[in-house]
Amino acid sequence: MSDEISFDDFLKVDIRVGEVVKAEPFPEARKPAIKLWVDFGGDLGVKKSSAQITAHYTPEALIGKQVMAVVNFPPRQIGPVRSEILVLGLPDDKGEIVLIGPDFPVAPGGRMH
Repeated sequence: MSDEISFDDFLKVDIRVGEVVKAEPFPEARKPAIKLWVDFGGDLGVKKSSAQITAHYTPEALIGKQVMAVVNFPPRQIGPVRSEILVLGLPDDKGEIVLIGPDFPVAPGGRMH
């Protein structure tokens, strides 16, 4: 179990829903990955990231998919990609990442409650 945090600490993490509008292979990555452009609408707009999700996803299949991401971490340089968000997922029984998203379509930019 992780260290306990306060509810106020949790509220500092800004988790939003966005729609993948562009996805490309990321052959320069150390581990197989996909470059993602996720549209959060409104003031956030399109943010870029990369994710090691090639076991379950192809770039083509990701277009239009709604995903959850942390949008208020500082940007991180991952090889030639400046990652602006952290796309969220969970490991399957083999440790491969499965993305987290809403069951039904929701407006881009919606904040997780």
